[in-house]
Amino acid sequence: MDVEALKELVVKYFKYMGYEVEDNVQLEGHSGMIYAFDMLMSKGDDKRLVFVRDWKRTVGVNMILKLDKAAEDVGIMDPVFVATQFSDHAKSYANRKKITIIPEQKLLLFFKKASEPT
Repeated sequence: MDVEALKELVVKYFKYMGYEVEDNVQLEGHSGMIYAFDMLMSKGDDKRLVFVRDWKRTVGVNMILKLDKAAEDVGIMDPVFVATQFSDHAKSYANRKKITIIPEQKLLLFFKKASEPT
């Protein structure tokens, strides 16, 4: 799956969950740095920032850390990272810091189950 197809799947997933989704968002942090996020989701007062990476390799802890620091600087906590796969260290860090990580396979299974007749 290419990155655009994965992003479309992520948008569809979060819209299904009741979020409004804004693509390709740039926000200025308290530090003055400008950060680019793939999406900003909102549902009422709940706002979540999203990174989407369609890499053949595993996403490591450094990328999770980068998302965590960027989200903290702009003041929107509990970000989301969507990718093909995550390292064990990345999963552990994300769990400790309340960062939601979503493997691509989980999205595919969700929509497969949602489309099956009951």
